[in-house]
Amino acid sequence: MLDQRVGQILGMNPTLTLEYGMIWQPFTYMFVHGGTGHILFNMLVLFVFGHYLERALGSIEFMLLYFGVGILAGLFSLWIYVAAGTINVFLVGASGAIYGAVFVFAVLNPRAMLYIFGLIPISARVLVLLYTAINLLNQLGGAQTGVAHMTHLAGFGFAALYCALRLRINPVKRLLHG
Repeated sequence: MLDQRVGQILGMNPTLTLEYGMIWQPFTYMFVHGGTGHILFNMLVLFVFGHYLERALGSIEFMLLYFGVGILAGLFSLWIYVAAGTINVFLVGASGAIYGAVFVFAVLNPRAMLYIFGLIPISARVLVLLYTAINLLNQLGGAQTGVAHMTHLAGFGFAALYCALRLRINPVKRLLHG
């Protein structure tokens, strides 16, 4: 984070959000990142998948997807943190929204071939299933990595809801059989 004070104001912390009335944090946490590598990776993924999604859905619909999923993933994370009594955490990064964009891309293009590090071919559907498994295993295994695995999973979950409600596509059926 470039400035710790900016991170405290714009990142999402349960105490600051709920007790001190910083109700903007479930939105602004997406614009603060934990370092240069964090923001560069998120923006690279957004560029690759967002470009396609904006063309496929239109600009307004893409913004609804991106910000809607990001805000809902943040609110879900806030609820999880409060329920678990984890109040000294700061959630930063656009990963919930980014995961949502990747999920919708995979639903629309389940057989699209992607190349990890430009070398390893993997279909979009397998990538989503793999990321889901990795995040679930890390969360359930109690990995203390500083990564918001539940926010990532919430991004997938709210993107699935978006697909069902807005696009009228069954995302599970499409990913498994599309």
